Amino acid sequence: MNIQKIKLIQNKTFHPQIKPSFRGDNKLERTPKNDTFEIKIGYVNDLHGQTNNMMRILSGINGDIILSGGDNDIGDEKNRHVHDATAKFLNLAGVYATALGNHEMDTKQGDLKETASKFNGSILAINIEQKPLDKQSKEELENYNKADIKDFIKPSKVVEIKGEKIGLIGTTPVDLTERATHPDYHKDCKAHNLDKTTELIQKEINNLKEQGVNKIILLSHLGNARDKEVAKNTEGIDVIIGGHTHELLKGIEEGENLIYSKTGEPVIITEAGKDGKHFGELNLTFDKNGVIQKAQNNLGDTSLYHRNLVHQLMFNQILGKPEQVGYIEYAPPAPKSLLEENPHANFMCDAMKYEMDADIGIWNNNATRNYFKKGNIDSSDIKEIAPFADNISVAEVSEKTLVDAFRKATEISYNSIGNKPGLLAVSGLNYTVSPSKKTLVGMNFVDNKGVEHPIDVNNPREDKKYKVVADSFIMSWGADYDVLSPKEECTEYPFNKAYLTCEYIKHLNRPIEINQTGRIKYSD
Repeated sequence: MNIQKIKLIQNKTFHPQIKPSFRGDNKLERTPKNDTFEIKIGYVNDLHGQTNNMMRILSGINGDIILSGGDNDIGDEKNRHVHDATAKFLNLAGVYATALGNHEMDTKQGDLKETASKFNGSILAINIEQKPLDKQSKEELENYNKADIKDFIKPSKVVEIKGEKIGLIGTTPVDLTERATHPDYHKDCKAHNLDKTTELIQKEINNLKEQGVNKIILLSHLGNARDKEVAKNTEGIDVIIGGHTHELLKGIEEGENLIYSKTGEPVIITEAGKDGKHFGELNLTFDKNGVIQKAQNNLGDTSLYHRNLVHQLMFNQILGKPEQVGYIEYAPPAPKSLLEENPHANFMCDAMKYEMDADIGIWNNNATRNYFKKGNIDSSDIKEIAPFADNISVAEVSEKTLVDAFRKATEISYNSIGNKPGLLAVSGLNYTVSPSKKTLVGMNFVDNKGVEHPIDVNNPREDKKYKVVADSFIMSWGADYDVLSPKEECTEYPFNKAYLTCEYIKHLNRPIEINQTGRIKYSD
């Protein structure tokens, strides 16, 4: 096939006052009307349950179709209100279909099914399999609230827009089980590897072509590098609405998010960062053969949009009206890497330690989904910093257990893709890591008077114990870290770190400065 080189239209960052026009200053040269098809695709990805940003996005997103690259939601069954609010957003935004992200699988299958039933659109994933329910034990079905995922997760869908058929195919991450926050919930599920996933995508493309569909959009939560591989090794995909790796893909750049398929046709990849800080608008012109001829990719900065009062009331009915808790006098920029110290997360650790009268507070840096900002702060702002609703857990933890856990977390973080799960945030403790050796090299306990007590990381004591506070995920689940204390040896409380942080700010009763640093040191 002789493929014309794609014409790229200069991208614009749009905001409430100046919305981009597909024509605008870049008026397109038109071929005869019947030989072209124009479409505007609004898109989001990796919203992670950030409801404040969702409300802002509602004031700006539009398109002939709205799609998502997955990870709209976050948290397990304790986050029921967040799940309901996410479904409300997807419906209000008019999201027609979404990929299945790993965070959709944070919760039990029955809870996911309930959320899916409240979403008017479709959840798509062609590369996930589940052990039949009739082959699972009654105990598994009841304990983990199992559901048949085929009832609410489909491989593909066809939609008609302006008289043209568009094929939608979805994928979930190939590392789905590794990224699950509660691995036990989904032992009956398997995501296929990239080769098998690519094969399944191509097979479905061929099926859609037989139905007369010549425009295909892949809703992918595979991640950017894998999206490129899929684009290169298939034929028939036109657009990949991506997610998972939190890339912020501005405009269209050949080799970056303009890839050519096996047959030389252009494939455009989008991804709008993470946490709903941006959303996108992709404008396309197809020729009569379903090949993209012209394209423009725009990103909207969510912070420039205001929350509509009606939407705020709707979300308050689901989430509860937020409580004003204090004022932030100063807050630093968000860290750019999970290997940087996170003063925002350290402050949350201070709150847990103080409110629970513990020796040490610990939190997972990767679970920090937003950041403190100067100005008034309410309970919904803090909830978005710590959206996972894992209960607070307190236990006596040995020095050796602490050292082993921090060593493992450091080594995994330095050696993993994206540096997940990240260096741990702390209070009542400081520690030193070696970036060159990628390991823990020192640690000190810091008492309430600020006095440091060295811990020998090469020979930690098993008889020395500290009262440690963390959430139940860090303390006992062990998905990313060593277990600090078995669940049966912990005292678990019916509230979470967001609640404790609200209480802490109220108890301080003064303007807050977020500058808790120096707790992670770097030896080289």
